[in-house]
Amino acid sequence: MAVEKDNKYRNLFLGLLFDAIGMLSFVIPGIGEFSDVIWAPVAGWLMTRLYKGRVGQAAGLVTFAEELVPGMDVIPTFTLTWIYTYLWSKKKGQPKKD
Repeated sequence: MAVEKDNKYRNLFLGLLFDAIGMLSFVIPGIGEFSDVIWAPVAGWLMTRLYKGRVGQAAGLVTFAEELVPGMDVIPTFTLTWIYTYLWSKKKGQPKKD
């Protein structure tokens, strides 16, 4: 239980961090879209490592596409996946397992 709770908050912290990194392209004018081309595959891969199973695979694809589409960086995909995994799809206090 303690390890699972630690992973829950670790995933939340990492998700917030990765969402912030993804939004940095708005801060740096000119190179923002170029940085998205580099960040998109990295973000998709990180999502599959944070969340296992179908949830991680689907979220990885969504994250990859979201980072590639211009102007979509404002969507906090990592945080939304955390909310889905740990709050919305709860089953008797446990995250959804695939």
